[in-house]
Amino acid sequence: MAESAQLMRQWRLLQILSHRKQGVTLQELAQETEVSNRTIARDLLVLKSVGFPVSEVTTAHGKKQWKIAENVGIAQLQFTLEETAALYLGRQFLELMAGTLFWQGSHSAYQKIKSALSDPAVRFLEKLASAVHLTNHHIVNYAERAELIDQLMLAIEDHRLTVITYQSLRSTEPVTLYDIHPYALIFHKGALYLIAWSLDHGAIRTFKVDRISEVDVQPNLMTFQRPKDFHPAKYLEHSFGIFAEERAPQTIRIRFSPPVVRILQEKKFHTSQHLSFNNDGSVIAEYQLTGFEEIRSWLLSFGRHARVLEPEELVETIREELDLMLDSYSLGDRSYD
Repeated sequence: MAESAQLMRQWRLLQILSHRKQGVTLQELAQETEVSNRTIARDLLVLKSVGFPVSEVTTAHGKKQWKIAENVGIAQLQFTLEETAALYLGRQFLELMAGTLFWQGSHSAYQKIKSALSDPAVRFLEKLASAVHLTNHHIVNYAERAELIDQLMLAIEDHRLTVITYQSLRSTEPVTLYDIHPYALIFHKGALYLIAWSLDHGAIRTFKVDRISEVDVQPNLMTFQRPKDFHPAKYLEHSFGIFAEERAPQTIRIRFSPPVVRILQEKKFHTSQHLSFNNDGSVIAEYQLTGFEEIRSWLLSFGRHARVLEPEELVETIREELDLMLDSYSLGDRSYD
């Protein structure tokens, strides 16, 4: 099994052992994670070897169980007050992950930090935290989808065929069932996306988790092998965001007028971004991308200050969108009749 799957399974073992203070048998752990006893035994030894306080104990009735030592977290982590304060102040950034795999553990950790501090210290930190505000615009709360996300994580970890009920933004049908091989979850601009091989399309597809209403992970016998060369970062290398197309990347050249050049200097919008400065203060930006949908929306946000030079296909796409916008403003409400 891939290294990422092993890590996720070992994380689940830590979660189970942390919640069941009385201990859990090897067989119970194997059943819950749906792997062999030998695999679980190997995972537990790995956790123990890297310093987690897990150990096998024998009960009064001779029953062997695995558990985390009582009153012990990770003894070596003795945070200074500065480190504790920094962790507590950083909690708002993890609120973005509400409902996902790591949020519950982080939320519990912050509650422990808060309980260990005096009331005046907490008030001081809260006042300090107000100096840095994280906006919640365009951020999705996944608290009500925790079980669905857990099922997706299980399917990714165990390489299980999965059936999802999905409603595409452009679909004419209320919902569609897709048979997929889930590869990875991606957190992008405040939302979660699932990258998976779609058996219905015969290609890799990106599904927004918000639009998945049901997840049905198929039995253990219905597994798949994820391509060894697949990696989310590599797959999205020539995407301008979260959607990639399986074709050779194209060179995209855009002229940005002087009033917006500083925006491009302040932030690298894609790893392939290359800027060439002109004598008139404008800049030519180049990108290597496979798809146009996301960069199209981005370019339109600059209005008249961005003009596509190439490829011609993107030039025509922008021109058509502008024509439709002009028609919309010319016709008013009649454009929606």
